[in-house]
Amino acid sequence: MRNPNLFMVSAVLACCAGLASAGYTPDFDRGVDVGLAIQAAIESAASAGGLVPEVPGLAPERPVWVSMEKSDVGALDGALFKSAPIAQNKRLAVYEFKPADLGQLSDGMYRSFRRAPGYFAHDTLEAALQDLEAPPAVPARAYTIDQGPRLKGMLPLVKEETIVSAISSLSAYRNRYYRSATGVDSSKWLQQAWGKFAEGRPDISVAAFKHAAFPQESVILTMRGTAEPGKVIVIGGHLDSISGGGDNPAPGADDNASGVAVTNEVIRTLVESGYRPSKTIKFIAFAAEEVGLRGSGEVAAAFKKEGVAVEGMLNLDMTNYKGSALDIYFVADNTNADQNAFLGKLVDTYTAYTWSSIKCGYGCSDHASWTKNGYPASLPFESTFEQYDPFIHKPTDTLSQSGGNAAHAAKFARLAVAYAVELAK
Repeated sequence: MRNPNLFMVSAVLACCAGLASAGYTPDFDRGVDVGLAIQAAIESAASAGGLVPEVPGLAPERPVWVSMEKSDVGALDGALFKSAPIAQNKRLAVYEFKPADLGQLSDGMYRSFRRAPGYFAHDTLEAALQDLEAPPAVPARAYTIDQGPRLKGMLPLVKEETIVSAISSLSAYRNRYYRSATGVDSSKWLQQAWGKFAEGRPDISVAAFKHAAFPQESVILTMRGTAEPGKVIVIGGHLDSISGGGDNPAPGADDNASGVAVTNEVIRTLVESGYRPSKTIKFIAFAAEEVGLRGSGEVAAAFKKEGVAVEGMLNLDMTNYKGSALDIYFVADNTNADQNAFLGKLVDTYTAYTWSSIKCGYGCSDHASWTKNGYPASLPFESTFEQYDPFIHKPTDTLSQSGGNAAHAAKFARLAVAYAVELAK
């Protein structure tokens, strides 16, 4: 039987030829820092493309536990369900999966129900079992709208061309899959792009939220509040993209470069206007949404564990394909009804846009992670559920499918700016 430690070291050393360009040069006389070597190998792989390699013997693949609606199982590939559910209630069931099978599960959910992903994936069984419990009640609160004079000067600052630029930059990656090298690259690029907003603004900081089970990082920009910094507003959407799972081409221009680009535009607008919120605003680009809301699930659970007082969460997922008659559709299920009503009033007060409500089902996007942790969350969507972008989860999800412009996405940026200013006052 071979020594697993020697096997691990040999695997690290085998990667060392390309490590110098990644920022780490191993000194074979004084010894190799295995941790730095592994990180450098990951960064080197990210530059080369493909899936990020796993070092044998260091981090063996561990199972994940998925919660999903029992009624969905019959329409999916039976080969994915190798055993009976581990636990269930009247509506939901928990299954054990291999991480490598999550892409196939997401693809099956999309093809069968047009719901993506339509389930939650967890690194522990304990976390999955919590999905079988009712989410905590959200305390009632009063919403007021009185920032008209301030917003009158801010809303015209929203620029369609900068949204287009951000969508173009993100969709230029082969994919932003949560385990791919380009998925890692896209996160690093966004961290650098958002870092520029912090220049000259000591109240703004950017940090990566690292996930233990996969290499893509979530990205968090914090705009610290001047009066009540302990109260937090969250605005963001998922960074990753997928096309059948794995390292397939997935530009993800609408799903969801458009949502990240809108988030970016809200930050840019607030910074350009010199705005400083009374409450803290955290802008987040979530990793690994397409494989069970894994990034937002970890971030929201961490906020809850740390007792962060999140007063509202706005999820921006698919904003640039106008497939329906009205402008904005608010998802009514697994969201907060009071906050949805507040958003509708913001639309009526500050824009001439039209809006309505739709449903999208269990685990359909990152707002659900915040809802189940007891935070008020909402999802304004690009169309009705039946008429959303037909090109998502395909190599054809490009900016050209939205006419090469961001006219529709700009509507969501203006709404999100109003949301930020009215809620963080």
